[in-house]
Amino acid sequence: MKAKKASECRHHRLREAAMREIAGIGVFMEGTLSKFLRAGRRTPGWQVTFKQKGKTRTVYVPIELVPEVQAWTKEYKRFKRLVRKVTAQSLAIVRRHGSVRRAAKRARPPTGRTTGPASPAS
Repeated sequence: MKAKKASECRHHRLREAAMREIAGIGVFMEGTLSKFLRAGRRTPGWQVTFKQKGKTRTVYVPIELVPEVQAWTKEYKRFKRLVRKVTAQSLAIVRRHGSVRRAAKRARPPTGRTTGPASPAS
């Protein structure tokens, strides 16, 4: 069985762990939930803000849905953090590829070819 170096598979291992976390992500919603003060009202209103085709859009969120939408936006932030983690590990794998390949080439034993005369025939 071939043993891999710990430093070589570390990035693969971390990337796979982040991918497993991404697989466990539930419902999410891109955007930011924020409250605002409404004229003539004591209780604040809630809205979710997001980008659509380069423009900032805002949608009113009914008070009954605020906890649910809050969980969705929190899950989206977690998703973005995990995507950045996977990207960082993938970039590390790409950056290290050349140096790992050169190190493996240096560690390879000679091929065993001889450049001397052929063995005598009987």
